[in-house]
Amino acid sequence: MKSTSWSPGTHYVDEANLAAAFFDGAARGGDAPLFYEKREQIWQCYSWNEVADAVRRLARVLVDAGVSAGDRVMISAENRPEWAVADLAIMAIGGIVVPAYVTNTEDDHFFIMDHSGATAAITSGGLLGARIALAASRKSGLHTLILMDDDVAVPSVGSINVRFWSDTVETAEPLSDLDKRIAAQKSDDVCCFIYTSGTGGRPKGVMLTHRSIQANITAALELLEEGGVSGEQRFLSLLPLSHSYEHTAGMHLPFQSNSEVWFCESTEQIAANLIEVSPTLMTAVPRLYEVLHDRIMRGVRSKGGISEKLFMLTVRLGRKRIAGRHLLPHEMIFDLILERLVRANVRQRLGGELRYFISGGAALSPEIGNFFMALGIKLLQGYGQTEASPLISANRPGKIKIETVGPPVAGIEVKIAEDKEILVRGDALMKGYWRDDASTRATIRNGWLYTGDLGSVDSDGYLTITGRKKDIIVNSGGDNIAPGRVEALLTIEPEIEQAMVDGDQRPWLSAVIVPADDIRHLATSPDTLQTMIADAVERANSRLSQIERVRRFIIADESFNIENGQMTATLKVRRHVVRNIYQERLAALYPKK
Repeated sequence: MKSTSWSPGTHYVDEANLAAAFFDGAARGGDAPLFYEKREQIWQCYSWNEVADAVRRLARVLVDAGVSAGDRVMISAENRPEWAVADLAIMAIGGIVVPAYVTNTEDDHFFIMDHSGATAAITSGGLLGARIALAASRKSGLHTLILMDDDVAVPSVGSINVRFWSDTVETAEPLSDLDKRIAAQKSDDVCCFIYTSGTGGRPKGVMLTHRSIQANITAALELLEEGGVSGEQRFLSLLPLSHSYEHTAGMHLPFQSNSEVWFCESTEQIAANLIEVSPTLMTAVPRLYEVLHDRIMRGVRSKGGISEKLFMLTVRLGRKRIAGRHLLPHEMIFDLILERLVRANVRQRLGGELRYFISGGAALSPEIGNFFMALGIKLLQGYGQTEASPLISANRPGKIKIETVGPPVAGIEVKIAEDKEILVRGDALMKGYWRDDASTRATIRNGWLYTGDLGSVDSDGYLTITGRKKDIIVNSGGDNIAPGRVEALLTIEPEIEQAMVDGDQRPWLSAVIVPADDIRHLATSPDTLQTMIADAVERANSRLSQIERVRRFIIADESFNIENGQMTATLKVRRHVVRNIYQERLAALYPKK
């Protein structure tokens, strides 16, 4: 196998090969830990050598099953070592990885199998395994299904060859010519189809190459090096590996920085896992930080008294420093005391070793970002799209402007079109959309990716996202309003869990609001709940311009979540779905013409 090593500071990758990079890492890592997962309440360790050996064995199983270079293989499983082994084995033999979210329905899985032309699928078990099996039984041309778990009752799948991981991968001989197969791959070969989250309809298959993903990894390594973070980090992996953000930054990046990956048990266990794992780095979407903010604030309010007052003083003084305002002499003394009494305690609750939280995948509310920064937690907000593998820009450790998404990362060029759309160019761009030439031509023009996002660039080159082109609300007066900013200020209020703002071609804004659970329990009647939410909306309105203020609202029947189809697997609200559900009630808020 031709050995290629990647180093921070490289702006252009001539011979990107993700499988080769992994095996380079394994040669250096040897018996050192690579993965950890919790089984029967105990963290189990898997070394670099063990993972590399499993990759070679699964590669043998796939080749023997008839998977060839260029074939698509779908993976749908919870984050676990086998997910990464499957990803690497498929790439190593020249196949194309097709990740799919575990929250997909049977029809969603069938669509991805059918659209990608998958010839094999790898999944875990339980209900997910059953959904995958049912979808596979409908898909012609899919010949192999591999199950990671043994205790799975698989529905009838006709002629599909069903294999169990323990019976095949663990007993197979390593593929003898794998090094040759890896060396035969080119940088511009497609190695992965990642399907978009489908906020506006059917997802598209984004074709990513070794070069495009490697360009992101190289840029990310350089960015972290600026913050004094090099190799041998400890990542806590929470986002689904089927998400382009986690696939690149939470898996392939650690491979190339000689780091450990600890697979989080679940969102519900995040607080416990942070303490157990003591991660140094963690990537997540804004929704996680919102949840952590809410949990911290609920705990503070429940304590009350002097504890609550000291905490709120800590946040206030921290925000003042972040805003660049000088602390008065007595405030400086208080701030030093609170550093030990409050901030150190918060850091311990996050594991005690955290260097950076990294936020991406959607816009982070500046209020949430400043909250963590005020508590001494460094949070780097970035921006990306699946079509860019996905990293486009990120805040720099030495200069964090939390209200922005930072300057472009190395190897990425950004410009703002006349209509304020953000355009992106660089090695990280996708090859195109699978089986969708029209959308490819519309999205990539003259080498530039038309992101569909609106933004501006300040004098330091830091990019600010001002809205999503298709989401912009144009009221009846012709004013353009970005709903994301309004929603962020609404949901910072403790009474409001989620919000979706509406008002296109209307005289003013309305909203669908999901109250926080504890507020629902506290309210003694629907009228009381309405009043509590109205007060929260008014507080948010006080920080908004006249045209951005929400005049009237309705209370949602249930939360926006993945199960009811009102959120994507990446925790973005499906606006068109929510709007369709509540369209009559929203329309009734406005005077009839």
